[in-house]
Amino acid sequence: MLLKIRELSKNMAIYGLGDVAVSIVNFLLLGIFVKYLTAADYGVLGLLGSVEVVAKIVFRFGLDGSFMRLFYEVDDETSRQRLASTIFFFLLALNGAVMGVLLAAAPAIARVLLGGPAHALALRFVLLNTFLIGFTFLPFHVLRIERRAVTFSILTLARSVLTIVLRLVLVIDIGLGVLGVVLADLLVTIALTGVMVRWFAPLIRAMFSRAVLRDALSFGLPRVPHAAAQQVMAVGDKPILKLFTTFQEIGIYSMAVSFGLTQKLFLSAFEYAWAPFYYAALREPDAPRVFRVVTTYAVAVLALLTAGLSSIGRDLAQAMTHGFFLAPEDPRWHAFASVITWTSIGVLLQGVYLLTSIGLNITKRTHYYPIATAAAAGTNVALNFLLIPHYGIVGAAWANAAAYGTQAALGFRFSQRFYRIDYEWGRLARVAAIAIVAATIARTLPSVRLEGVDPRGSMASIPDVFLRGTTVIVVYGGLLAITGFFNAAELRWLRALGRRRPGPGVARAPDSTEMAGEIVATDVMDSSDVPVVAERVR
Repeated sequence: MLLKIRELSKNMAIYGLGDVAVSIVNFLLLGIFVKYLTAADYGVLGLLGSVEVVAKIVFRFGLDGSFMRLFYEVDDETSRQRLASTIFFFLLALNGAVMGVLLAAAPAIARVLLGGPAHALALRFVLLNTFLIGFTFLPFHVLRIERRAVTFSILTLARSVLTIVLRLVLVIDIGLGVLGVVLADLLVTIALTGVMVRWFAPLIRAMFSRAVLRDALSFGLPRVPHAAAQQVMAVGDKPILKLFTTFQEIGIYSMAVSFGLTQKLFLSAFEYAWAPFYYAALREPDAPRVFRVVTTYAVAVLALLTAGLSSIGRDLAQAMTHGFFLAPEDPRWHAFASVITWTSIGVLLQGVYLLTSIGLNITKRTHYYPIATAAAAGTNVALNFLLIPHYGIVGAAWANAAAYGTQAALGFRFSQRFYRIDYEWGRLARVAAIAIVAATIARTLPSVRLEGVDPRGSMASIPDVFLRGTTVIVVYGGLLAITGFFNAAELRWLRALGRRRPGPGVARAPDSTEMAGEIVATDVMDSSDVPVVAERVR
């Protein structure tokens, strides 16, 4: 069992490595793209990303999760081909018809959503890209099932790298702007589909089974509302912003959210390792204590990242955009900084949800996850309509944080009902208070301006980034140490636990990740967001 857990952890690390690396590269390329894409362009890309997310849910009907689950229940090659072929031809026929209607209606949709038919071609490219991506989960899932993690990672990494290269060529060299971004995604998807024919071909045969389709839909369709609610929380704010603000404001909001989501890199990496860890730890006689202490330290790390990002976010954005996105003296930087802060708080609350809702997976009460997510999505939509007319993009950020807070609160409450863990509320409150103090001190420090440095240059805000970032780390770590937060014996115990050989443990079902936090059984993070940190990972 220990070898299986280690293998699962290694594979998950490999799966996540490509996405993390490419997200970092995309983030670093931001300073280049802002010279060629305006704030309004980023607003259009944000809305196109919302269309893609909705289309992806509609185009899959939850059958991506069904395929992985049902694949394990059949033993012979013919049955597996029947399963894959049935799903493939069903999606091809139904989605093909839907795609035809959407492509014909693209100019009308563009007028309503994008302010005019000018972006109708870009919308068509997004729809075609999403349609093609809707089939790639079949070979990608087979690679995961066969534990070919290296091949999986190479394909996803190659896709992402090629997307970055094509975007640079089409946006910068050719000057296609928004159209270049989405065209790069479509071309890469076409190339990827061609490469993956070798994995498609053995799966698809001229066969179709109504019974198989019925089983697949009965398993997959109930998951659609949960996935839809998750994506409402992730991208639902942009269409609502469109009703009350301009494309430029949506672009500013999208950019600020991208900076606020940078700490998702830590949370995503932790999420890959967390589930295998807590399933293995269930065999420990003091498993609740393990979960309690790990939660305390994980929240402490998230709180540090939130405090740091809140303190340096604006300075970092100014340094990376060189004054091309917003002028240094533009008053909208205040709203930009607020969106970063509240987005990072939302990520922290999402981490709390991930940490404190594990009882639902442990006790197989995963049907409570959609309830928490639906309530959070409803909160998000209601608060967006209530706050955006009065507070603009800051109101959208408040709504987002409140939604993740709602999700965390309900996930915790449901989980405690079935698997009680006595969390260390005193230490957690101390962490929150110290994080607020550290961020407040850092943000009140006067700006450092180097003589002779262009205020629009990339170096102008760098001193502030280092000053405020260092202040947060020193104040936060110092106050935690002074107040006795760190416990040497506790840390030694955790390290020993990590080295201990676990017992048989509880094996994770093939589909059990889909309701745990955010990870739904998908193929690979697509690279069709604005060319910064991908928002749909939110």
